[in-house]
Amino acid sequence: MKSVTFEDSLFEDCYFEDITSSNTFFKNCTFIATVFYNTDLFEYKFLNSRLVNCSFLHNKEGCQLDFSDDNNAYMIYFVSFLGTLAVLPGNIVSALLMDKIGRLRMLGG
Repeated sequence: MKSVTFEDSLFEDCYFEDITSSNTFFKNCTFIATVFYNTDLFEYKFLNSRLVNCSFLHNKEGCQLDFSDDNNAYMIYFVSFLGTLAVLPGNIVSALLMDKIGRLRMLGG
């Protein structure tokens, strides 16, 4: 489920299995006798919702990558590229100093 918002919905005797959600929220929803098995639906995704006799079994653990908008992956690589460009002047200066004063003196300094 990607970028889905459920509002004022009733889920009764439902079974959610192997659900991976990105930017999905439940607002003012009611869950009755619902089982969540191997999902990444955590408490912060249920806004003002009621959970009655619900079970969360084998929740997905760890950091789930959340690419909620399409340009997010591009921005990760772009920021990494800018960080690489930021250290480029220092690398050039250290290479020139290495040639000028020598490797041992540079290491000693």
